[in-house]
Amino acid sequence: MSLDFDGARLHNPYLNAEHEAWRVQLRKFVDAEISPFLDDWEEAGKIPDELWAKAADIGLLQLGYPEAYGGISEGIDQWHINIANEEITRAGSAGGLISNLLVHGIGLPPVTNCGSDALKEMVAPRVLAGEKRISLGITEPSGGSDVANIQTTAKRDGDHYIVNGSKTFISGVMGADWVSTAVRTGGEGAGGVSMLLIPTDLPGVSRTPLDRKQGWWCADTGTIYFDDVRVPAEYLIGEEGHGFLVIMSNFNPERLSLIVTMEAAARACLEDAVEWARNRKTFGKRLADHQVIRHKIAAMKQRINATQCYLNYLTQAYVEGRCDPGDLAMAKVQASETMEFCAREASQILGGACYLRGNRVERFYREVRVNAIGGGSEEIMRELASRQYRL
Repeated sequence: MSLDFDGARLHNPYLNAEHEAWRVQLRKFVDAEISPFLDDWEEAGKIPDELWAKAADIGLLQLGYPEAYGGISEGIDQWHINIANEEITRAGSAGGLISNLLVHGIGLPPVTNCGSDALKEMVAPRVLAGEKRISLGITEPSGGSDVANIQTTAKRDGDHYIVNGSKTFISGVMGADWVSTAVRTGGEGAGGVSMLLIPTDLPGVSRTPLDRKQGWWCADTGTIYFDDVRVPAEYLIGEEGHGFLVIMSNFNPERLSLIVTMEAAARACLEDAVEWARNRKTFGKRLADHQVIRHKIAAMKQRINATQCYLNYLTQAYVEGRCDPGDLAMAKVQASETMEFCAREASQILGGACYLRGNRVERFYREVRVNAIGGGSEEIMRELASRQYRL
């Protein structure tokens, strides 16, 4: 009998019956529509187009979005979103699948939170129905986290903006119909940055895939280029020069989702390590009967418990509107270090079996680095956290 995913999770006093019912419903979907096929999708380097419609059918895409645009918001909070990230990660993908299937989670909020009514009506219903896709274009070849120094330009020309530049490491961009894009409409610094919704079928837009990644093989990741692209001025998201604020407001929920994913991946590593240790025999006894193995498992659980407690605290703080960005930054580092530790220790316990593709631990180990970098690297997160102390 293996340690199941729920058995590796601490009791969470903030979850109610509705949260757990959502978990049951979603787990059935993941077990039927994702887990049996994930290895094939990884090898193929993509997920099937029909998965978006299936995800919309169970309410996964619509979670937390305004009902006026086809979303599901009544009774929904951050815990429902956490559960979605946990259950998809449990299938064996530490963010790769989520970064594609649920990339609207970072691409759509700028529109729904700051866009005009016309933009919302044009984009949100079709994205939430799984008919269209939207991604977020921030990172550039010249830099990722230095948002205030965006180089892609958007110059006003009558009723249009003329956009030139490029974005890279963009999740979901090869299949995206729109990209919520950070552009420079003014002078240097944060005050010159705006957000612009750019349809990918406009003349001058081109894309190339980034398909030789260390991990996240099934994820659609690419570079998008803008060559004198004429974008209607009414596609401006929010006010001109206020794009930096739009971008910053997007970072907290993104980082919280990354923390959830990394903590869930660490738990899955623990689960697989425990099952292997119980059933594998060496030198006439189970691996679990060797003290060194038991201590590895205990050390994994110690770090997971600490990360879970931190995550639970921060999620409830986020629900109540009192979540400190510095705490989120520190928790992201805590989660990435925990995931890396657990992936390594689980690999040691599984031994050679973990070196072969097709198991969760091997995949999670390859996905450590992108989680420790994406959404803000560990180094930048520590710097953000240190600023709250005015050092």
